[in-house]
Amino acid sequence: MIVLGIESSCDETAAAVVRDGKMLSNVIATQIKDHSAFGGVVPEIASRKHLEAISPVIERALADAKLTLNGIEGIAVTRGPGLVGSLLVGLSTAKALAYALGIPLAGVNHIEGHVMASFLSDEKPQFPFIALVVSGGHTNVYLVNDYHQFCRLGQTRDDAAGEALDKAARLLGLGYPGGVIIDKLSVNGNPEAYDFPRAMKDSSDFSFSGLKTSLLNMLKKRGRPFSDDELPDVAASYQEAIVDVLVRKTVREGLVHNIRQLVVCGGVAANSRLRHRFTEAARAEGMDLFIPPMVLCTDNAAMIAVLGEIILKNRGGDALDLNAVSRWPLVDCRP
Repeated sequence: MIVLGIESSCDETAAAVVRDGKMLSNVIATQIKDHSAFGGVVPEIASRKHLEAISPVIERALADAKLTLNGIEGIAVTRGPGLVGSLLVGLSTAKALAYALGIPLAGVNHIEGHVMASFLSDEKPQFPFIALVVSGGHTNVYLVNDYHQFCRLGQTRDDAAGEALDKAARLLGLGYPGGVIIDKLSVNGNPEAYDFPRAMKDSSDFSFSGLKTSLLNMLKKRGRPFSDDELPDVAASYQEAIVDVLVRKTVREGLVHNIRQLVVCGGVAANSRLRHRFTEAARAEGMDLFIPPMVLCTDNAAMIAVLGEIILKNRGGDALDLNAVSRWPLVDCRP
């Protein structure tokens, strides 16, 4: 089946074509420059930029796949969670195309899509597996028993990991996107130079707001910014506090549930230190680790298309009155 995927949940406008689980094209138009002056995503600007980019991005994805719209057999689109104004741009476009072409439409959960991005690689995980979804808006650990069968084992109580990185970059005057800048800066830093807190050590849940507060208090106590020579050590130590907790808790869930396969996905999964630490930990515990390629960690439409193909084959399409949802949690089966 040939499926066109459309993603517009936040600040990337993306389209991709997938056929029988294989990616034929994957096009992403980013809005980083449009939001950098504000230090974060501005919802009104995001939705306007999606309107400008959506048609050219779809046309490019079709061209890269050497197809026309008449060759598409189904459409998958992110329904939520995300910014409603942004979601509606992609969803309205997808519904219009599905209606005009007379083909089925599948509304896809963005979080579930991130997990399914691992199925676009040559080596695919086998059910069941433990999945960490870590991004600017999400930090959740799931036991994944099958497609659409997610048991949430842990979640953030406040800031997501990516959000904590962006806030730290803002406090340090590093710019936006903070996670990318901190990752690059940390390469030349000492991750043990500063002692940042690791919260909720005995819980399956996460909390990163105290980490941000500790950095703020450190700055207030100093009374001056960190020098250019000090910044790499600060960034590396702060990043290490986040990575350490993510790795330790995810691996622990695998051991507790006797699951030997780990999937790490979402925007923060592109972080070089996180990928390195997970690789080391999985090797030490004899676990199989699956992390999508960099381009499939951040928001993309290929992950939406590959999941949409599964949905369309298993249960058929959604009605054209499908609406966007800002919140769409996966099943929580915790006691």
